Amino acid sequence: MLVCIYGRPIVIRNLPTDLLRSFITVSELNGFTQAGELLGRSQPAISLQIKRLEELLDCTLFVREGQRLQLTQAGTRLYQYAKDILALNDAVFTDFSQSKMTGIVRFGMPSEFATTLLPKILRAYTQAYPGVTLEINCDLSKNLLAQPRKQYDLVLALQDTPSLKPASRLKEEELVWVSSPDHEEHLQAQLPLVLAPEPCVYRMRAIERLNAAGRPWRLVYTNADLTGIQAAIQEGLGVTVLARSTVPDSLRVMPASDRFPRLGKVGIHLLYDKRTSSDAILKLAEYIRLSI
Repeated sequence: MLVCIYGRPIVIRNLPTDLLRSFITVSELNGFTQAGELLGRSQPAISLQIKRLEELLDCTLFVREGQRLQLTQAGTRLYQYAKDILALNDAVFTDFSQSKMTGIVRFGMPSEFATTLLPKILRAYTQAYPGVTLEINCDLSKNLLAQPRKQYDLVLALQDTPSLKPASRLKEEELVWVSSPDHEEHLQAQLPLVLAPEPCVYRMRAIERLNAAGRPWRLVYTNADLTGIQAAIQEGLGVTVLARSTVPDSLRVMPASDRFPRLGKVGIHLLYDKRTSSDAILKLAEYIRLSI
């Protein structure tokens, strides 16, 4: 669109938010088909939207490396802009519709994400929708997934195999070894482990990789609560495994080595029934997706 400001012609261009939403979804789910399933559009329609966005910006946003889509340098630059634009767009609609939303949302999530994610969600969501009550239960991912689907409206859970269920995957998270910066327990010949009880995904991955590497270990402390595990690590009881994004500043990440084998990644998934979910559930799902 061409307009005149102070007598000078200025070209004004707009980025359609539906194109940006498709771009974010493709990048997060690593595929056009998966994005289409989530957004309720066909794979060709999503491809056309990405092509249109590339034409508007005059750049290539994705390249394919084998079976995976990768963001180009331009795509990486656009990613955060797109998330900020969509967050502001959604905030406007939230502000003008907040008084209309009511109901109860039952949400199950792992305790490690409750510490980092829950405060942010609670603050933003409850302020925007004061008529909605959140019922939140924290448990191990495998326990949450084992519950009947009707017990929760949404479940945020870790999947041991990141490639499973791509339509529900929010992101992949790297697992890392974590110890206290003030103690040297990680130097012991028999590695002391501080872990959650079975069937914890982190516990299973740690023991599996240590056994494969022939690294001796012993379990010294078990606690299902992340706060308890962090306190034990800070006191020098041993070493644990966490998702990199949840490691507090007070602890240190141990680099991968012969003593600390690489732990790989897990998938973070958000599970809910898009066909039967209420507006309150769908809106909370959006908040979670943007937060993660």
